Amino acid sequence: MRRALEDLARALGPLARRDVALGPLTTYRVGGPAALFVEARSEADLVAVRDALARAPAPVLVVGKGSNLLVADAGFAGLALRLAPSPPSAFLDFEVAADPGDPGALRVGAGAALGLPVLARRAVEAGARGLEWAVGVPGSVGGALRMNAGGHGSDVAACLRRYRWVDLLGAEGMVESPPERLAPAYRRSSLTEAQVVVWAEFAARAGDRDEGRAELGQIVRWRRAHQPGGSNAGSVFTTPPGASAGALVEEVGLKGMRLGSATVSTKHANFIQADEGGSADDVMALIHRVAALVAEARGVRLETEVRLIGFEEPLDQ
Repeated sequence: MRRALEDLARALGPLARRDVALGPLTTYRVGGPAALFVEARSEADLVAVRDALARAPAPVLVVGKGSNLLVADAGFAGLALRLAPSPPSAFLDFEVAADPGDPGALRVGAGAALGLPVLARRAVEAGARGLEWAVGVPGSVGGALRMNAGGHGSDVAACLRRYRWVDLLGAEGMVESPPERLAPAYRRSSLTEAQVVVWAEFAARAGDRDEGRAELGQIVRWRRAHQPGGSNAGSVFTTPPGASAGALVEEVGLKGMRLGSATVSTKHANFIQADEGGSADDVMALIHRVAALVAEARGVRLETEVRLIGFEEPLDQ
């Protein structure tokens, strides 16, 4: 692997940096470095990365806002790529247009590096309704497609019209696809680790700005009242059939449980928080412990919603 990464570093040239810490790029704020890291600012950068990988293949990890990602303390032995989240970046576009085939319907286009809360607020200010749910999801547009993110009664699958993407390990260039190609399921999609969304278009409807602002405020207040702040990645476990993961963890008496620098939140039992300067491996150990205790006490096998990278024994994702 070391030889392959050296070959890839040469192929990427100044586009790549070595040993870049990934923890600060995630909401957990813990975890090790990527052997190579690229921050793409244009589609041309992505094409250059794809061409380099064709000459020197290596594992790829696409990092969005890092709000659903836990990277092991040992780091990631491959190429981590992020779409630049600040100007100059080709991935921060936002536009609202009328749908010519449906009076009152709107199309909202957004670059994949745009934050979902930003998307929701800009849509409302542009008079577009239907994306308010996104204000409560701290990820990016691209990450939202990757995980079929959702909340407050809606998700990506309910409003996506089309998206543009590229496979960094494929032979094709940029591709535009309909939502069916995404094959969205609960916190899942067909996108692989090396497939990068660059842009997406969502369906919305024309509506009252003041009503939209009120709905945004309601969602934000609910989030603050029911979910903890601090260093976490939202819900750790997916919702098992006929149950609530958080309720199961709480029923087993695991609220406040600590292993090293990781703690089960006392505010919401499906959140695990990391101490400042803590360890991603501690978080992973606590995830394993919670899952094992719930399985023993309730016979329910919890699966992780968080993407687990670089761990020798990850839970099913």
